[in-house]
Amino acid sequence: MLLLTHGAGSNRNAPLLVAVAKELEGIEVIRYDLPFRQQRPSGPPRPTDSARDREGLRDKMKELRARANGPVYIGGVSYGGRQASMLAAEEPGIADGLLLLSYPLHPPGKPTQLRTAHLPNLRVPVLFVHGSRDPFGSLEEIAAAIQLIPSRTHLQPVQGAGHDLKGAAKIAAQAFREFFK
Repeated sequence: MLLLTHGAGSNRNAPLLVAVAKELEGIEVIRYDLPFRQQRPSGPPRPTDSARDREGLRDKMKELRARANGPVYIGGVSYGGRQASMLAAEEPGIADGLLLLSYPLHPPGKPTQLRTAHLPNLRVPVLFVHGSRDPFGSLEEIAAAIQLIPSRTHLQPVQGAGHDLKGAAKIAAQAFREFFK
């Protein structure tokens, strides 16, 4: 079972989430709207939304764990993936692994504002799927950040893709199946 959530400017019906769920046929994928999106149908999250978004993810994961017969993974695109990874760092038993699609390592054009403080606290396997043209972090920057994570990791590069990972659902799904088998 996989709980997937969206980026800051989207919702659970984001094309990438829908496509990844379709490619992962045979695995139950739950596409989840974060609390900020449930409250406001448009606009980005505010800085004060992140704790509530993680609480929403925590509640949903507890619900899924109660009915799961196997592993339960969590992840998402950009902001959603970051919130999922922060939750997994705060509560090591909440998920059996992480799928991070276009992890927002830093704001575009601001490579010194790294979002890595929680990475050393991750204790579950982490799969990163990242485009070679992502302005939120180059493949080299992501590879360096991954070194902070003490658990098993893998970086699946998507050559030519930007932050939206357009056309990369099949690559992401294949990497997920191989990494978490």
